[in-house]
Amino acid sequence: MDLIELTRRRFLQGSAATTVVLSGGSRLMFGAAPDPSPQAVTHDAVIYLFLRGGIDGLNLVVPTAGEDRVFYEQARPGLQIATSGAYGALPLTLASNAATGFGLHPSASGLRDIWNAGRLAIVHACGLRTTVTRSHFDAQLYAELGTPTLSSGTGWLARAFAQQSGINGAPFGAVAIGGGVPTSYLGSTDTLAMASPRDFALNQGNWDWRRGGESRPTGLRGVQETVADLWTQGSGPLAVAGRGATRALSTVAVQPFANRPASWPSSGLADQLWTIAQSVKFELGLHYATLDYGGWDTHDGQGTAGTGYHYYQNKVAELSQALTAFYTELSASGHIGRVTVVIQSEFGRRVRSNGSGGTDHGYGNPVLVLGGPVNGRRFYGQWPGLDPELLSDTFGDIPVTTDYRRVLTEILMRRMRNNAISQVFPGYTGHQALGLVQGTDMTLLGADGGVYDARPVAPGTPAPTPTPSPTPPPTAPVERPGLRRMIGLQR
Repeated sequence: MDLIELTRRRFLQGSAATTVVLSGGSRLMFGAAPDPSPQAVTHDAVIYLFLRGGIDGLNLVVPTAGEDRVFYEQARPGLQIATSGAYGALPLTLASNAATGFGLHPSASGLRDIWNAGRLAIVHACGLRTTVTRSHFDAQLYAELGTPTLSSGTGWLARAFAQQSGINGAPFGAVAIGGGVPTSYLGSTDTLAMASPRDFALNQGNWDWRRGGESRPTGLRGVQETVADLWTQGSGPLAVAGRGATRALSTVAVQPFANRPASWPSSGLADQLWTIAQSVKFELGLHYATLDYGGWDTHDGQGTAGTGYHYYQNKVAELSQALTAFYTELSASGHIGRVTVVIQSEFGRRVRSNGSGGTDHGYGNPVLVLGGPVNGRRFYGQWPGLDPELLSDTFGDIPVTTDYRRVLTEILMRRMRNNAISQVFPGYTGHQALGLVQGTDMTLLGADGGVYDARPVAPGTPAPTPTPSPTPPPTAPVERPGLRRMIGLQR
């Protein structure tokens, strides 16, 4: 009898573990949450928002003056944003009210207000500095791995989290909001992933039988309560993982997650940002969070700005409104001072519009950084201009003049006090801070144990030539269908 009971117990444990894995699983299984109570928060949170599909940055941050405006209008006769009027670009001025020659898309009024508050900065012509590709698959992979010129089995955020001091088992240390774990967390066994805190449960059996309580019969023990008992003892990997799963479930269950406020926009992106805002306010140890917002592959019917239907206009409005609600919420609660949001896409679009009312895959693109610690209302990096002759070397695309890892490295060091950059971004060298965010600089911890200068430089100054130099960009865009076939993915 004892042997039969033991075998049954092990069978249930294995079945429960399989349920966790197959239901979205290692994400839920290994998302440890040892203590659901608030902690004394002395750290920052970095929110990484990836705009999948390649946003047209040139119609988000619009040239409004000078010869670049002339080149812009010539390249986009039917796709340009006006400089004035009801649907004209929103001027971006410096703190001195001096003009910058750029404006935001007219649907981004909320982002313009954050800019005027000094909490939004824009990095010109940012992206994959050492690799040129017009493949969504490859560009996203390179950006999220953080190793554009090297092979890697882990994502940059997984490595950053592993090197982050002061985590100490924080229940919400690394969170992915959405249907799955992005590649930036690849290799992490401590990431908590959930599409919605209200639906965070073992996906097994009829919904009414997953939990006890509520309107269910008195004394009923649901699947989750039963599974928790199976993992109370044991030191093997399965038992440890099982306890991590139950801790994650219980931690989320006891938090007062509420419905999105009526004052917030009613979009999927807003829902995700609302979950992150609550997680920050609950002070459960959130250090890193990711979310995706796709739909930016505007090859045809992109639209501009005006009355009637404009696809791109609606997308920008949704992005701006959701980020503004997030910023306003955390400003009101006093938490925005330790939150930095990075908004990045895999690449930009071509300067010249195509014959289908859209834009094709390009190269350099603006990266937006907003939050309380941001030295905003300023542009950073080096703007290359839109002169077609100068762009001929990059086949008419805006080149990349600032490596996106330069932006992330500064945030990691100044805000997260993480200087293990050789581990987070192997192959990236020669870093100098742009001055994007507040904080003191750290010496870079090299893979060889050495330290490297990371002093800030004036905005607009390109990074020094790294030593040793990374692989230079190829002379033509690179596609790698073989890599897609090898990994078994298509995009």
